Amino acid sequence: MPNEIQVKTVLNKTKRRDPWFLDDYTANPYSGCSFNCLYCYIRGSKYGTHMEEKLGIKVNSPEILEKNLAARAKKGQYGIVVMASATDPYLHFEQDYQLTRRFLELFLKYRFPVHIITKSDLVIRDFDLLKEIDANAVLPAELEGKLSRKVFVTFSFSTLDDRVGAIFEPGATPPSARLQTLKTTLAAGFHSGVSLMPLLPWISDKGDILEETYRTFSEAGVKYLFPATLTLFGADPSDSKPLVLRAVARHYPELLEKYQRFFDQSTEMPARYREAFNRKTRELAARFNIKERII
Repeated sequence: MPNEIQVKTVLNKTKRRDPWFLDDYTANPYSGCSFNCLYCYIRGSKYGTHMEEKLGIKVNSPEILEKNLAARAKKGQYGIVVMASATDPYLHFEQDYQLTRRFLELFLKYRFPVHIITKSDLVIRDFDLLKEIDANAVLPAELEGKLSRKVFVTFSFSTLDDRVGAIFEPGATPPSARLQTLKTTLAAGFHSGVSLMPLLPWISDKGDILEETYRTFSEAGVKYLFPATLTLFGADPSDSKPLVLRAVARHYPELLEKYQRFFDQSTEMPARYREAFNRKTRELAARFNIKERII
């Protein structure tokens, strides 16, 4: 069962705006995650092997968020709010608690643009609020003229294969359903794209699979796509590195030696791999006419 917790702050000001996600602020109505993605960068923290068991519901967060937004709006400090930076805003418990929906109501009230990052199909429920935010929010002054939209919906993928998804992100909406939700979001007129983070070495980043992935997203009509390689952290059983290595040993034993060689002494793949990866994804983005940034 989730833990209901009280918080003192919700709206976090970032030090700098990320070129991919355009985050001026972040807001997380939940802590921990019920999607249980093995590769999650949060792993290595206090949440543990089964992150769903440490899920925190920030029950007073809408009240705190309203105070935060009101103060920022009064000073004209508008900015894009990313939901969510540390967990998915549409966890299974959102159906009952509806904290993300209450956050969106407040973003609309105080006219803050929003960037949703999710693996869930539940985002469809909130299209009504997202459309109003897109029409009424205020962009920060330095983005005026650079952006025409105030809502961005990014779907996170590490694979398009449901079987691979069931291994590495067992609690998340299956990739096939996620893809359909992406298409529905685009058909509804939203500025929507893909965070292809992380691709899994020799599993979802092989040449033919990568090409088919880009073709699929191009045919869906995505507005942008952010590719990134795998990073793994930690040595404790609950950290991402041991979890992914155990999954590889069980399901892809022929790849275990490669993973161990590259990740035993590092958190990321070697420079030569990353350079080749970047060349390939730039080539595919150009071939399929997909932007690699929102701006």
